[in-house]
Amino acid sequence: MKPLTDPQPAAVSPRPGSGMRPWRFVIAFGAVSMLVDFVYEGARSVTGPLLASLGASALTVGIVTGVGEGAALVLRLASGPLADRSGRFWTWTIAGYALTIVTVPVLGLAGTLWTAATLVIAERVGKAVRSPAKDTLLSHATATTGRGRGFAVHEAMDQIGALVGPLTVAAVLATTGDDYAPALGVLALPGAAALALLVWLRARVPDPAAYEPGEAVPGPVPQPAGEAPVRRERLPRAFWAYAAFTGATLLGYATFGVLSYHVIERHLLPAAAVPVLYAAAMGTDALAALATGWAYDRYGAHVLTVLPLLAATTALLAFTDTVDLVVLGTLAWGAAMGVQESTLRATVADLVPPTRRATAYGLFAAVMGVGTLAGGILAGALYAYSIPAMVTVTLAIQAGALLLLAAARTRRI
Repeated sequence: MKPLTDPQPAAVSPRPGSGMRPWRFVIAFGAVSMLVDFVYEGARSVTGPLLASLGASALTVGIVTGVGEGAALVLRLASGPLADRSGRFWTWTIAGYALTIVTVPVLGLAGTLWTAATLVIAERVGKAVRSPAKDTLLSHATATTGRGRGFAVHEAMDQIGALVGPLTVAAVLATTGDDYAPALGVLALPGAAALALLVWLRARVPDPAAYEPGEAVPGPVPQPAGEAPVRRERLPRAFWAYAAFTGATLLGYATFGVLSYHVIERHLLPAAAVPVLYAAAMGTDALAALATGWAYDRYGAHVLTVLPLLAATTALLAFTDTVDLVVLGTLAWGAAMGVQESTLRATVADLVPPTRRATAYGLFAAVMGVGTLAGGILAGALYAYSIPAMVTVTLAIQAGALLLLAAARTRRI
């Protein structure tokens, strides 16, 4: 495993039998994610206002979105190891995508707060089911394209869907008088297209592990009858140091649900404009992913310093009462998301061997989930108490995260 401070090694040719070239696989998988992001990011762009329309308070929005994001991450503690042990990475990926695609259109029909909250969380559970397996499949192809670049291109394609989805929801809301049922119902169409493309891609590339030369192919470990269980390789210490830094940054990073609640409660923008604001953040997400992905391959993990700085900038700007500053703060929030969804995932792949990679993604996501859950609840509670207090606490947390990263680099993780 390469250390966090080393640049990405040069690309090499995959083993035969992979079905298509690595970059084509990355782009095809990116198209799947783009369509699914159209679906769930369209829904997430209005989660705060939707819950508020059903009577939710700021604390309730913080709890529901925090629990949802936490579930999307913590439950990977189970799905990651199960994917490693079964070797059925495609099955887990397809099942998780299907759960998200089904729940989002139904969310628009929810007539009570508890129903909507349940569906919001269920959609995030779908992400928990698929993500470790999906990231493992993608990590094999990025071994030859460059990890930072491969994950960055995938994330940038994600964000095309994350841009179009909220804009579509905004257009439907504007033409239907803020009716959430048709606004979310229209998202069933890209969802169906995503499932069809995913099934086709699985048929073309049944074994993406063939892209990664010189490594053991992930899959179930055969166990001879009557023998003691084979001890699985431990995750490296570098992985845990990196996870601690990431968890700290997320503890001081508010969910978009709380941010959009602030926009609506302070009457800074109309409800139909909130998805547009979210779409702008997703555009920044894509640009940040591409920039930091390229920088990661060239300069290594030094680029991660930008993550706490972006989170701190979000707190300083997004919770003011000035529309221009709120927009800038939201763009910083989107840039931080881009780093989280691309460069963080690339680094895990570089730290952990293929046979333990889905497990590592699951554990890493659990750390992120604890940070996200606590961060969502903390942001909602502090927002209800005092916005200046929320900003102060966030800045202190991000300063601590920078210290953790500096300490980790001193130990040459």
